Amino acid sequence: MIYHLFQYLEKIFTFPGSHLFNYISFRTGLAFILALLLSTMFGRQIINYLQKKQIGETIRDLGLEGQMSKKGTPTMGGIIIIIAILVPTLLLANLTNTYVLLMIITTVWLGLIGFLDDYIKVFLKNKEGLSGRFKIVGQVGLGIIVGLTMYLSSDVVIRENLEVKGITSNRVEYVVYAKHDVKSTKTTIPFVKNNNFNYADAFNWAGKKAQRYGWILFVLVAIFIVTAVSNGANLTDGLDGLATGSSAIMGVILGILAYVSGNMNYAGYLNIMYLPGTGELLIFAGAFIGATIGFLWYNAYPAQVFMGDTGSLTLGGIIAVFAIVIRKELLIPILCGVFLVESLSVVVQVSYFKLTKKRFGEGKRIFKMTPLHHHYQKQGNAGIQSIFQRPIQAMPESRIVIRFWIVGIILAAVTIITLKIR
Repeated sequence: MIYHLFQYLEKIFTFPGSHLFNYISFRTGLAFILALLLSTMFGRQIINYLQKKQIGETIRDLGLEGQMSKKGTPTMGGIIIIIAILVPTLLLANLTNTYVLLMIITTVWLGLIGFLDDYIKVFLKNKEGLSGRFKIVGQVGLGIIVGLTMYLSSDVVIRENLEVKGITSNRVEYVVYAKHDVKSTKTTIPFVKNNNFNYADAFNWAGKKAQRYGWILFVLVAIFIVTAVSNGANLTDGLDGLATGSSAIMGVILGILAYVSGNMNYAGYLNIMYLPGTGELLIFAGAFIGATIGFLWYNAYPAQVFMGDTGSLTLGGIIAVFAIVIRKELLIPILCGVFLVESLSVVVQVSYFKLTKKRFGEGKRIFKMTPLHHHYQKQGNAGIQSIFQRPIQAMPESRIVIRFWIVGIILAAVTIITLKIR
């Protein structure tokens, strides 16, 4: 809104200083600072309100180190993150940009689903919360909205990098781009020389209908990624600051990728497709990073507030949709490796338990407990028989979180360098 106001003032009155708002870097910095201030200063008021209303976390005793000390800690703190993301974005971003609108819709959509889940748990005293079926329907619905918007919107186009002409005197590749922007089902694939992958190529046998089928596949992939990443973030949110810090790291990388994809000079240097308009997503990324870091002020160990499903589902969905709209969704397994491993640990544990119970009459475990972060938090040889008993001694929660962050930083660096490793 402020962005559009200053655009008007510059156009009509040549208002002094209004030209600053044309710079994405300036608005991103403001968005980051505003989100940080909102999440820290305004967040304190929300936490006090949650405490006053006794909106606290219900804890089941699972025999984890320091677990019961969390009882009564205010939850539903994801409201802080959502407000701190939306306010700077609405004020400073170009609200006619399709990509920005998709991110706003994602934040509100999954925020409402997560809020409803927390409301049922906290106020209606139903530990199961919102039925998993309804969560999936909401996530699938968002995936369909994102996929169809990218298919139908005339603003969602790419300009493909066609070939590399050679290396200039300063050893920089000269990349030739197509002359026109086009609608396409192409995306970026890592570790491949010609790093553009077209979903329509899977349907070459369909002739002229291949492109249409490619879009159908793209929508299905969008649905899968939104569901998987949002649930992965939800599973990761089990230790103080783990999901928040991991999301902030991913947000930094996604912001960088959005900016370079929306700038032809940087896109040419990296030899990736140029995506007109995605640079504006850097303002949203700045707000996202500021909101998560600000929330970490209260969510770091020992946590003064938990984000609940209101926050975790929203963070995961934002990361998923952001990656999809900048055509970097195939980098998700690397960038979101922490979320992926957490999810896989649950799938592997449950599958192995059911398989051994059916075969031997008694279920066996691979990990002491899942999601994976709880494996390190649980004492070894404590009545739980699993294949991997190490570490025998339970790790302090803060150490587990910091080590997972370090792994996340390494994966973030790998995500960036995949654009050059081909």
